Amino acid sequence: MSVTLKDVAQAARVSVSTASRALTGTGLTSERTQQRLLRIARELGYRPNPIARGLKTGQSRLVALLVHNLTNASFQVMAEVVQARLKALGYQMLLCIGGDDPQQESDTLTTLVDHRIDGLIVVPTGKNGAQLKALSKDVPIVCLVRRDDATDLETVLADDPQGAYLGTRHLIELGHKRIGLIVGRQDTTSGRERLSGYVRALREAGIPRDDTLIHAGHYVPETGATCARKLLDLPRPPSAIFVANHEATLGVLRVTAERNIAIPDDLSLLCYEDMPWFEWHRPAISIVDNGARDLANLAVDRLLHRMDAKGNGNDGVREYRVGARLVQRDSCRRIGAPAPAKSGRSKSSSSKSSAAKSAKV
Repeated sequence: MSVTLKDVAQAARVSVSTASRALTGTGLTSERTQQRLLRIARELGYRPNPIARGLKTGQSRLVALLVHNLTNASFQVMAEVVQARLKALGYQMLLCIGGDDPQQESDTLTTLVDHRIDGLIVVPTGKNGAQLKALSKDVPIVCLVRRDDATDLETVLADDPQGAYLGTRHLIELGHKRIGLIVGRQDTTSGRERLSGYVRALREAGIPRDDTLIHAGHYVPETGATCARKLLDLPRPPSAIFVANHEATLGVLRVTAERNIAIPDDLSLLCYEDMPWFEWHRPAISIVDNGARDLANLAVDRLLHRMDAKGNGNDGVREYRVGARLVQRDSCRRIGAPAPAKSGRSKSSSSKSSAAKSAKV
């Protein structure tokens, strides 16, 4: 049987209200009384009921992070950052996995309302804008990685157009003209913007867009495998593939291994978003880094600001961008050049790396 606040109060021979004030650090209780009650609570094994406390105070001290999966290393980094930041401030993070599925996202949002969360950071599917907008009337919300076009929620995004442009331009500068692109769904912010950066780089280089080289799909490894096979089975396959969908990278690497395709001798490979083993892989894989850690920190900053401002007026909703960065390793080869020496070392190209914010139009 669990120990209640009443049990602690009886053991300390004080009223329940005095015990409550002492254990929560609120109200007028002496330091000596508070320390005595804390000691008795520990000895009895008392644990406060956060739901009951939330009903009484109007604060659950729970903040939710809703992401699509944990296959994507960026989401792993974001979860670690958000959890550490919130824990330092006395909040608990509820990590929710939506599977990039609108129904699962909707069900999760309903559950979070029942838990009376104090705030929400969400990577939206883009299909539940009305529900998010209704929830935002009571719960501060920040969208991360993607914008939900049906809402005016505060949003923190990577500079995906610039990141995809930098990556594609790098391949062009290495002499590649047939560059395959595997990108996310075009009904998502990241999918559309990464495609736009790719197209912009081709246009500036005078290379015609070839839709047979462009494949979009869901954010899963199977997308990478399916799209890689289609690209490599073309009569004129690409000399380089830019995988602008992080989860798809796993599928692409599987196909290249199955077909004994040597990277970068037979095919140059550039991936969007980093994970530790990309640098450990041989050859080390060149990437466009979206700044996952900076994205998460900025999202927490904005959420805390909105939680603090709740009930004190709205200072306007903004969209923020974190710069992308090209990291050159060993998986991309200059056309006509001998195979590069094998190395795990990285070179960072010059690109925008600081966070820039702009008012949403």
